[in-house]
Amino acid sequence: MRSCPHIIAILVAALCAGSPGLAGQDSEPPEVRIGSKKFTESVILGELAAALVEDAGAKAIHRRDLGGTRVLWNALIAGDIDLYAEYTGTLKGELLAEESLQSLDDIRGALAERAIVMGRPLGFNNTYAIGMLRERAQELGIANLSDLGANRELDFGFTNEFMDRSDGWPGMQRRYGLEPASVRGLDHDLAYRGLEAGTIDVTDLYSTDADIVYYDLRLLEDDRGYFPEYQAVWLYRADLRPRAREAVEALERLEGTIDDAAMQSLNASVKLGGLSEARAAANFLEDELGLRVEVRDESSAERLWRNTLAHLQLVAISLAAAIALALPLGILAARRPRLGQVLLGGVGVIQTIPSLALLVFMIPLLGIGAPPAIVALFLYSLLPIVRNTHAGLTGIAPEALEVADALGLPRAARLRRIELPLAAPSILAGIQTAAVINVGTATLGALIGAGGYGQPILTGIRLDDVGLILEGALPAAGLALLVQGGFQLLGRKIVPRGLRLEQE
Repeated sequence: MRSCPHIIAILVAALCAGSPGLAGQDSEPPEVRIGSKKFTESVILGELAAALVEDAGAKAIHRRDLGGTRVLWNALIAGDIDLYAEYTGTLKGELLAEESLQSLDDIRGALAERAIVMGRPLGFNNTYAIGMLRERAQELGIANLSDLGANRELDFGFTNEFMDRSDGWPGMQRRYGLEPASVRGLDHDLAYRGLEAGTIDVTDLYSTDADIVYYDLRLLEDDRGYFPEYQAVWLYRADLRPRAREAVEALERLEGTIDDAAMQSLNASVKLGGLSEARAAANFLEDELGLRVEVRDESSAERLWRNTLAHLQLVAISLAAAIALALPLGILAARRPRLGQVLLGGVGVIQTIPSLALLVFMIPLLGIGAPPAIVALFLYSLLPIVRNTHAGLTGIAPEALEVADALGLPRAARLRRIELPLAAPSILAGIQTAAVINVGTATLGALIGAGGYGQPILTGIRLDDVGLILEGALPAAGLALLVQGGFQLLGRKIVPRGLRLEQE
């Protein structure tokens, strides 16, 4: 029997061999991998970088809507991406907080020790801000952050990242002595809807957000100067310039060209104007740099086909690998009861790990993209298959096994001809359960660049576009139903008729 590490190595190797995006790349033209966080401004900056890189003759690969700051930072350090847009306040207050850096030169020096280069500021300061609905703020007479201290009945809802950052809620609470009625963590885009619905009163904002106008929010004055400047800068690996010098020089053309108003206008053109991030970036480059960028907007059918192929790849490879390992483990658990309890306990513990946490745990080992998502799905598939295989085999009537012994069947033949056919309904039910779980859980893979149906769901949440959310949610639900129906038909083919009639 092959060990779990062997199975993982095989499934990752199979993915890399069969996926053009993960296979070896030709040395010409140079490839530049760009990352962006899961908010509109970061995606726009990623599209600006991709357009400039392509214009310089390199091949740009943009990994959109990755998770929070730490996912991008770790991917950059590990070499899974080559560059992304970051903010100086985040570098000083979060990523390099333990070094107590002050100036931009200090930051550059600390980054150089990590083989990372920081470009000059792009021109705008997207600082953190705290906001409320304008009507609610006026009703309570709140104009600055100090005023929040006198209104302890308010409900605060901050982005999950802001809740834990050293330059976020903990420090702000100490600086202003705030004791709200409640504080909860939310997704950035859902927090705006919470304000609108009245479920929260206060949230953190980015000062260049189009949502400030969209939701008619009041930015509360930071009257004690808590938030630092968050100048946007390119961060890129030191080895990028030697292999793609023209691309780096193209990126430098954007430095100092985007002021606060321009960035807010770009965000609004996507959020309110309905432009794609690529189209908004192309319009800006033409207006500011005279650079004509061809943008081909992907149709809904093309997106659906691309996302379906990616989703099927995630589910099929992970499920096939899980079946290959879980069936032998289930048989072993049934034949050796003491060891079986350990095996069932082990795969049960894996199932309790939150899916998002497991995906993030996989990034240092396998990078971003499909491999960590496939391995996480593989691990989640083990429990239902192992458990149902064990239950099916241990639930066989002793009389049936006694008949096999009386016939003198060898142990392997008894397993193949009697035990597995009798346990087939239970085993197939476990595989079906694992497949349906995989279809749903695979949508989270988009947070680490794995694609699939989760990509339009993330984008739809970010842009408050129900159509995009449904573009991912409905096919995922349909695929789950299709998988379930397919396994039921398969059961009619491979489960002995007598057993099938018993079940029915």
